[in-house]
Amino acid sequence: MNSIDPLGTPALVLLVDDNPGDVRLTREAFKKADASIIIHVSHDGVDAMAFLRQEGLHELAPRPDLILLGLNLPRMDGRELLAAIKSDADLKAIPTVMLTTSDAASDVETSYRLHANSYVTKPVELARFEALVESINDFWLTQAKRPSSL
Repeated sequence: MNSIDPLGTPALVLLVDDNPGDVRLTREAFKKADASIIIHVSHDGVDAMAFLRQEGLHELAPRPDLILLGLNLPRMDGRELLAAIKSDADLKAIPTVMLTTSDAASDVETSYRLHANSYVTKPVELARFEALVESINDFWLTQAKRPSSL
Protein backbone atom coordinates (compact mmCIF):
# COMPACT_ATOMS: atom_id res chain seq x y z
CA MET A 1 0.00 0.00 0.00
CA ASN A 2 1.41 3.40 -0.96
CA SER A 3 1.93 5.96 1.76
CA ILE A 4 0.37 9.01 0.20
CA ASP A 5 -2.01 11.79 1.01
CA PRO A 6 -5.48 11.95 -0.59
CA LEU A 7 -4.08 14.03 -3.49
CA GLY A 8 -1.58 11.34 -4.41
CA THR A 9 1.53 13.11 -3.11
CA PRO A 10 4.18 10.75 -1.70
CA ALA A 11 4.64 10.89 2.06
CA LEU A 12 7.58 12.91 3.37
CA VAL A 13 9.45 11.79 6.47
CA LEU A 14 11.88 14.07 8.27
CA LEU A 15 14.52 11.81 9.82
CA VAL A 16 16.61 13.57 12.46
CA ASP A 17 19.61 11.36 13.20
CA ASP A 18 23.35 12.04 13.31
CA ASN A 19 24.48 8.43 12.82
CA PRO A 20 25.25 7.82 9.10
CA GLY A 21 24.82 4.05 9.48
CA ASP A 22 21.39 4.42 11.09
CA VAL A 23 20.37 6.94 8.42
CA ARG A 24 21.36 4.52 5.66
CA LEU A 25 19.52 1.60 7.31
CA THR A 26 16.41 3.71 7.88
CA ARG A 27 16.39 4.92 4.25
CA GLU A 28 16.76 1.34 2.99
CA ALA A 29 14.04 0.04 5.32
CA PHE A 30 11.59 2.73 4.19
CA LYS A 31 12.45 2.08 0.55
CA LYS A 32 11.66 -1.59 1.13
CA ALA A 33 8.41 -0.69 2.94
CA ASP A 34 7.28 1.82 0.30
CA ALA A 35 9.61 3.15 -2.41
CA SER A 36 7.45 6.27 -2.91
CA ILE A 37 8.26 7.69 0.54
CA ILE A 38 10.57 10.70 0.46
CA ILE A 39 13.09 10.87 3.31
CA HIS A 40 14.72 14.17 4.23
CA VAL A 41 17.58 13.89 6.71
CA SER A 42 18.73 16.47 9.24
CA HIS A 43 21.80 15.52 11.25
CA ASP A 44 21.08 17.85 14.17
CA GLY A 45 18.21 19.65 15.86
CA VAL A 46 19.15 23.11 14.60
CA ASP A 47 19.02 22.00 10.97
CA ALA A 48 15.77 20.12 11.58
CA MET A 49 14.16 23.23 13.08
CA ALA A 50 15.30 25.32 10.09
CA PHE A 51 13.75 22.70 7.79
CA LEU A 52 10.47 22.71 9.72
CA ARG A 53 10.30 26.52 9.81
CA GLN A 54 11.43 26.82 6.18
CA GLU A 55 14.39 29.01 7.06
CA GLY A 56 17.72 29.62 5.35
CA LEU A 57 18.70 26.83 2.97
CA HIS A 58 15.34 25.18 3.68
CA GLU A 59 13.08 28.09 2.65
CA LEU A 60 11.32 25.87 0.09
CA ALA A 61 11.18 22.77 2.30
CA PRO A 62 7.91 20.84 2.17
CA ARG A 63 6.05 20.06 5.37
CA PRO A 64 6.78 16.52 6.58
CA ASP A 65 4.00 14.03 7.24
CA LEU A 66 6.05 12.40 10.01
CA ILE A 67 9.13 13.25 12.06
CA LEU A 68 11.43 10.46 13.26
CA LEU A 69 13.59 11.92 15.97
CA GLY A 70 16.69 10.63 17.70
CA LEU A 71 17.58 11.66 21.25
CA ASN A 72 21.28 12.44 21.36
CA LEU A 73 21.87 14.95 18.59
CA PRO A 74 24.52 17.67 18.25
CA ARG A 75 23.72 21.40 18.65
CA MET A 76 20.12 20.78 19.83
CA ASP A 77 19.29 17.35 21.23
CA GLY A 78 16.12 15.42 20.50
CA ARG A 79 14.43 16.44 23.73
CA GLU A 80 15.00 20.14 23.03
CA LEU A 81 13.84 19.74 19.45
CA LEU A 82 10.74 17.82 20.53
CA ALA A 83 9.90 20.59 23.03
CA ALA A 84 10.33 23.22 20.31
CA ILE A 85 8.15 21.31 17.83
CA LYS A 86 5.35 20.64 20.29
CA SER A 87 5.32 24.22 21.58
CA ASP A 88 5.03 25.68 18.06
CA ALA A 89 1.39 26.10 16.97
CA ASP A 90 2.32 25.52 13.32
CA LEU A 91 4.31 22.33 13.96
CA LYS A 92 2.78 20.57 16.95
CA ALA A 93 0.26 18.54 14.93
CA ILE A 94 3.01 16.80 12.92
CA PRO A 95 3.31 13.26 14.33
CA THR A 96 6.68 12.97 16.03
CA VAL A 97 8.05 9.53 16.82
CA MET A 98 11.12 9.16 18.99
CA LEU A 99 13.27 6.52 17.25
CA THR A 100 16.27 5.76 19.42
CA THR A 101 18.52 3.08 20.84
CA SER A 102 17.72 4.17 24.40
CA ASP A 103 15.21 2.17 26.38
CA ALA A 104 15.85 4.13 29.58
CA ALA A 105 12.62 4.77 31.48
CA SER A 106 13.64 8.40 32.05
CA ASP A 107 13.99 8.98 28.29
CA VAL A 108 10.59 7.42 27.63
CA GLU A 109 8.94 9.48 30.38
CA THR A 110 10.60 12.73 29.30
CA SER A 111 9.63 12.18 25.67
CA TYR A 112 5.98 11.60 26.49
CA ARG A 113 5.97 14.51 28.92
CA LEU A 114 7.19 16.65 25.98
CA HIS A 115 4.27 15.27 23.90
CA ALA A 116 5.99 12.74 21.65
CA ASN A 117 3.39 10.83 19.68
CA SER A 118 5.29 7.59 20.16
CA TYR A 119 8.57 6.26 21.55
CA VAL A 120 10.22 3.34 19.77
CA THR A 121 13.51 1.63 20.57
CA LYS A 122 15.54 0.58 17.52
CA PRO A 123 16.12 -3.15 17.45
CA VAL A 124 19.65 -4.34 16.75
CA GLU A 125 18.67 -7.09 14.30
CA LEU A 126 18.14 -5.92 10.70
CA ALA A 127 14.98 -7.99 10.12
CA ARG A 128 13.36 -6.62 13.29
CA PHE A 129 14.36 -3.05 12.34
CA GLU A 130 12.83 -3.49 8.88
CA ALA A 131 9.64 -4.84 10.48
CA LEU A 132 9.57 -1.85 12.83
CA VAL A 133 9.89 0.60 9.93
CA GLU A 134 7.15 -1.28 8.09
CA SER A 135 4.87 -0.91 11.13
CA ILE A 136 5.71 2.82 11.44
CA ASN A 137 4.88 3.26 7.78
CA ASP A 138 1.71 1.22 8.03
CA PHE A 139 0.37 3.08 11.05
CA TRP A 140 1.62 6.68 10.78
CA LEU A 141 1.70 7.09 6.99
CA THR A 142 -1.02 4.73 5.81
CA GLN A 143 -3.65 4.17 8.49
CA ALA A 144 -3.55 7.21 10.82
CA LYS A 145 -5.72 10.15 9.82
CA ARG A 146 -4.05 13.53 9.76
CA PRO A 147 -5.61 16.98 9.67
CA SER A 148 -5.86 18.39 6.16
CA SER A 149 -3.90 21.45 7.32
CA LEU A 150 -0.67 19.40 7.52
